Amino acid sequence: MKRDVRLAKTLLAAVMISVSAATGWQLWTSREQTLAAADTNNLNLAQALNIYAEGIFTQSDMLLQGVTETLKADGHPHAHLQRVQSLVERQKRLLDPLDGVAVLDARGDWLIYSKGQVPPGTNSAHRPYFVHHRDTRSNDVLISPPLRNPFTGEWGITVSRRLEDDKGQFAGVVVIGLGLQNFLRAFGTIALPDTGTIGLSTNTGQMLVLYPYREKYVGLDFSKSVNFQRHFSGTSGTASFRSSVDGTKRLYAFRKSDRYPVLTTVAVGRDQALQAWRHQALLTLAVVGALLTAVAAVGWKLIINIGRRIRAEASLMAAREDLLQANRRLEILATQDPLTGLANRRSFDEVLAQESRRAAREGTALSLLLLDLDYFKSFNDAYGHVAGDQCLRAVAMALRRSIRRPGDLVARYGGEELAIVLPSTGLQGARKVAELMLEQVRALGITHSESPHGQVTVSIGVATLQDPQSHAPEQRLVEAADAALYKAKQGGRNCWVSQEEWVAG
Repeated sequence: MKRDVRLAKTLLAAVMISVSAATGWQLWTSREQTLAAADTNNLNLAQALNIYAEGIFTQSDMLLQGVTETLKADGHPHAHLQRVQSLVERQKRLLDPLDGVAVLDARGDWLIYSKGQVPPGTNSAHRPYFVHHRDTRSNDVLISPPLRNPFTGEWGITVSRRLEDDKGQFAGVVVIGLGLQNFLRAFGTIALPDTGTIGLSTNTGQMLVLYPYREKYVGLDFSKSVNFQRHFSGTSGTASFRSSVDGTKRLYAFRKSDRYPVLTTVAVGRDQALQAWRHQALLTLAVVGALLTAVAAVGWKLIINIGRRIRAEASLMAAREDLLQANRRLEILATQDPLTGLANRRSFDEVLAQESRRAAREGTALSLLLLDLDYFKSFNDAYGHVAGDQCLRAVAMALRRSIRRPGDLVARYGGEELAIVLPSTGLQGARKVAELMLEQVRALGITHSESPHGQVTVSIGVATLQDPQSHAPEQRLVEAADAALYKAKQGGRNCWVSQEEWVAG
């Protein structure tokens, strides 16, 4: 009987330790997944805001070029004003942050101001952008640090170009003012946690726009910050550190522009990012603690009363089986998107890496489709997020119907973006699948009043792995499909674009 008691004690201790270890491992894994999901969301948002900022600066640059050409075409100042104002009026609806356009002569005196008469004696020869263009012979566009508007006193960013006379000598500057408040209004449409921030700064670390707005942070220089030098050196990435401005520990994601020397950052408080995980962890610990207490009580009764050993052992085995089943359910949930029922991003990454290795090993084709719901933000704004979730689920079911082979995978890539992995499928076959998916989504007939197509549609980027032996083939495949998807959006949406078509364009 003593032997049985020792065996019961050993078994009880082993069960409690194993359950505690399994619970701890599961909570840690869930925590890391929560942080990774927050990083992914931040990076996607930073990429979207980077595209927005690039669009603003590109439109500004185009307007600058148009004004420059207009100034060269006619030498009469009054004609300058009329032509510049006409050009600005045509661009106003496309360039919301535009505050005004000004033309300065070689001495820095204001000749033309698109918003009205220039007060006599207005001179900006001391402004950094004027000094730069005067001393630097370059036709490149310049994005300045934040400056105050000389008339309104409001903060803004200037985008400027050098003017030259027929002999190539400095003749002045044409400059566009972009109001910070207009950027802030755009950033303010994005739902952020209380400690979340959105920033637009130069690549050298000078803050241009920070949301939520604090005037004391305008033009703040982070170039010598250890965190900036350590974490923001690449093209894009994520990091976690304590802010040197307010001391809050945040999860950061950044994306540098490919065209202009600016980078976009998105950050959320680390504590807020883990808030939902903490609630779930406390609930799990409470349940497991209660279960361990029950197991301990049963085990203690087993030790006291050896006659109930068989029944106590059966109870312990049942509890252990319940835990194993719970772990198996958690493992299934870890690979499944809860909203659409599709495979989640983690499962997509694992399958894509596995299939790329198989393609390299067996010499077979591997294709990838990236799909994005057109004007989905407008759909959510018009019909609400509940309708948006229902729409996303309906599209997910339609995509499932388009996939018939067991090895094909449909996954939620992030937000309204979905991905389809097609093993052993060449580019021609992938195109057919893309066309079928377009038809399936159109056949849903979901009304979308904010879309030019009148219903919910999708844009698809199609790519096939060209060289499975190359470095990081799955990354190159994703980049190729993403580039094709971007081209499909540029081409009017509600269509698919394949890899070769994007390169040829």
